[in-house]
Amino acid sequence: MQYDFLSDSPFRSFWMAGFECTDQQNAFGHRVDFLTLTGHLQLLNEDYQAIQEVGLHTVREGIRWSQVEKTPYHYDWSTVLTLLQAGRRHGVQQVWDLCHFGYPDDLTPLHPMFARRFAHLCRAFVAFYREHCPAETLIITPINEVSFMSWLGGDVRGTSPYCVGQGWEVKRGLMRAYIEGVAALREADPTVRILTTEPLISIVPRPGAGPAEVRRAREFDLNQFQSVDMLAGRLCPELGGRPEYLDLLGFNYYYDNQWQLEPRITLGWANEYHDPRFRPLSQLLERAYRRYNRPVVLTETSHPGEDRAPWLRMIAREAASALRAGVPLLGVCLYPIIDRPDWDHLTPWHRAGLWDADVAQPVPGLTRVLHAPSAEALLWAQHYVAEALPQPVDVPLLTL
Repeated sequence: MQYDFLSDSPFRSFWMAGFECTDQQNAFGHRVDFLTLTGHLQLLNEDYQAIQEVGLHTVREGIRWSQVEKTPYHYDWSTVLTLLQAGRRHGVQQVWDLCHFGYPDDLTPLHPMFARRFAHLCRAFVAFYREHCPAETLIITPINEVSFMSWLGGDVRGTSPYCVGQGWEVKRGLMRAYIEGVAALREADPTVRILTTEPLISIVPRPGAGPAEVRRAREFDLNQFQSVDMLAGRLCPELGGRPEYLDLLGFNYYYDNQWQLEPRITLGWANEYHDPRFRPLSQLLERAYRRYNRPVVLTETSHPGEDRAPWLRMIAREAASALRAGVPLLGVCLYPIIDRPDWDHLTPWHRAGLWDADVAQPVPGLTRVLHAPSAEALLWAQHYVAEALPQPVDVPLLTL
């Protein structure tokens, strides 16, 4: 399948913003709601105006399944409507996550009704969306990061269903729902675009590892593709996956996405900490593209602390390299675009966004502080990548 950049892209801007929208139960069993904890719902108009001022016109948002469906098969879309209306008011394109790490209180991926409930939610969301936006391109991520969610909830008890050694079973449960959800979405509206959002990783053996360790590391590395393989029907075809369910390939990539398997050590990526086994992002993107032959999006990337500006410049260089290598890269999403607290403890803020929270304030999420080095890096990145794109795109004026 060939794509003509950027005329075939459904996205309004190459550079995008992601607003943290998890509503999961954390490691202590407490429900978190990052839409309000980050202040995004309260400062919705200000946030949308701010991102547009730095050239970001497409955003990732989430519906918060646990809040929408308090009673089985009954939906409260009021908050989603508030988000939707703000997007239309500001001319911001919204890409929707239906399940971003959170489920209703009475469900887990191991529940026998999980897939049926999720498919029903998918149909209901399309009906709601089309009632208010009959002509807009609708881009949906059914379930965010199945690979990560199945590990967090199935292997290390970090979220529901709080299991150990059940990661495969949780992954199958999530992908059964994902596949039934895609079928429901396409039945309700054949024009819906499906955006997968899976971690993009690289796992290597320790230096001097023997053949068995090398094979084990390679196996763990290839497992990152299990969820998308299921969606395509290449793995576990009994779940109902089909090649046509592959549409837009989103990959989430952070500073700790490359590691040594045993003992577990994150590979350094820059300066004196650079590890020679660290693979360039452009190579990882090309590998994923060659595996599935679908257009690619970097759906999440960021770095906490002071390294976030150098990280963003590195991402831009690698995005340009991928484009020049023929990878149909449709965009890069800065996620999270505004600061967020830790899921489990809620008080430490990650300092990974373009805007920080003012932790000196009684409610940190209600105050935005621009991280100037990141803003400068973003402006540089926009101009740098624009030179590698096959068609000209609008970028902010260069005023560094």
